[in-house]
Amino acid sequence: MSLRVILLGTAGSVPTPKRSLPAILIQRKGEQLMFDCGEGVQRQMIKAKTGFHGKMKAFISHMHGDHVLGLPGLLQTMALLDRERKLEVYGPPGIKRFIESIRETVQFVLTFPVEIQEIEETGVICDEEEYTVHAIWANHVIPSLAYALVEKSRPGKFYPEKAKVLGIPEGPMWSRLQHGHKVKLPVGRVVKPGHVVGPPRPGRKIVYTGDTRPFEGFVKFADGADLLIHDATLDDALAERADEDGHSTSSQAAENAKKTKVKRLVLTHISARYDDTSLLLEQAQKIFKNTQVAEDFMRIEIPLLDN
Repeated sequence: MSLRVILLGTAGSVPTPKRSLPAILIQRKGEQLMFDCGEGVQRQMIKAKTGFHGKMKAFISHMHGDHVLGLPGLLQTMALLDRERKLEVYGPPGIKRFIESIRETVQFVLTFPVEIQEIEETGVICDEEEYTVHAIWANHVIPSLAYALVEKSRPGKFYPEKAKVLGIPEGPMWSRLQHGHKVKLPVGRVVKPGHVVGPPRPGRKIVYTGDTRPFEGFVKFADGADLLIHDATLDDALAERADEDGHSTSSQAAENAKKTKVKRLVLTHISARYDDTSLLLEQAQKIFKNTQVAEDFMRIEIPLLDN
């Protein structure tokens, strides 16, 4: 079961002919998780053929327009397409008032429920059967959240040949052992999962910084992620400007990737000044080789490892 990341918008602050505003979509088992929702996101979704009717959650990093103004249009488009399934929205304080104000002042009727969760305390803010979403306060010019999608561990690999050697009949007993339960054979002998099942297999992890300067606590938060999608608004020569505006440079993003031992780094929130992003890529790859610069509609597949 692959985990697919679609970068719907990769610009910083203002759109460009090549880049829409921030929006990242993660597709997992028929569910879509959107991180930030820049203007025109529904058009990006149409072009990416992602669909509007399935199970979906939206996570907003902060209340700057380029990260949140796509929500009203997305809600209206979904309503016009007769969506019925609820939409869950998570974000910092203010997100609820923003959505309620839109509904009061813009005349359209929702055809589906919208559940809004304002994040006051960080940590696990969404706990599902197979994954959790974590949030931490980042370091922007207004309150801003970084998010991590973390899959829960899966049972270890089951070894049928070991089960057969031990005389365990194929069927319900195999299933019980796979799910961590011991079984008792007809002869009276008890077999524990460790006899036929390998160690638990960790799930995958994707981290999105939103807009941020480097900040304390991020290394632990993002540790070992399969994919880090990091603010890299400006190049290193503009580090002072980046700090003033609450952003990171390409090298700062790469330093974070190196410290956190992530597998892959994608630079996003690219300033409109960079029609050519080769400088950003060059600076980052000097520190962290497995780096890419985000492009609209880039797709990243993160496979499920069986070992």
